[in-house]
Amino acid sequence: MIKGLLFDLNGTLIDIHTDEEDFHTYRVTANFLDYYGVKITPEQLKDKYFALNRKQRKESKEKFPEFDVSKIFFEIIQSYAVTPAEWDEQKVIDLAGTASRVFRAASRHTLHLYEGVKDILDIYKDKYKMAAVTDGQKLWAVPELKSCSLEEYFSFVLVSGDFGFRKPDERMFRLAVEKMGLPAEEILYIGNDMYRDIYGAKNAGLKCVFFQSNQGDHSFHGAEADYIIYHFRELVNAINFINLQEEKKNG
Repeated sequence: MIKGLLFDLNGTLIDIHTDEEDFHTYRVTANFLDYYGVKITPEQLKDKYFALNRKQRKESKEKFPEFDVSKIFFEIIQSYAVTPAEWDEQKVIDLAGTASRVFRAASRHTLHLYEGVKDILDIYKDKYKMAAVTDGQKLWAVPELKSCSLEEYFSFVLVSGDFGFRKPDERMFRLAVEKMGLPAEEILYIGNDMYRDIYGAKNAGLKCVFFQSNQGDHSFHGAEADYIIYHFRELVNAINFINLQEEKKNG
């Protein structure tokens, strides 16, 4: 029987759209950095951001590497500060974190919950242990979670940026299972990407519900969910079905 629910965030609970190709993102962020004596044009910032992102991933020994946005902006600030000798390390770290958030805010076009998410979470919040495991940066994921008023539902949230690897790496799911304190077979994972979510979670021994939202890969050879939903409210049907199957299997 299911005793824990583990959720992906973006594309599953949160409908979010960002555009890191948009010139506006780099103009706003470059203007912000200029107030702190970091002189970089939007064009330079865009080129440097993607170059450092690629460099981090290339130098990683992980099969599914995750980048660290705060380290990217740390390097940018050090390279383009007008008076770098006046900057101590903590000052650079603090500004890098703030610049990372400004960058994300400037790139963001949409941020809201999918229809029915809060209703379903309210139904299960006292019945199951609930947590989240998501790809991304904690500097972004936690504030976005709070913006959508979801933080109260989860005992913890694991974000790939803290580990240097991302889904479908089985370790993301195994870490969550260990932290939940339940056997993997008693945890149901809900995600929107057949490869990164369902394939990875299945390899970690979890039961899975695939939410076919407006984001993510909807098919991947070798990935098969235990149940597919097309509207988040259908999660009730999925949980009932999976629990019934377990009852039948166990006699």
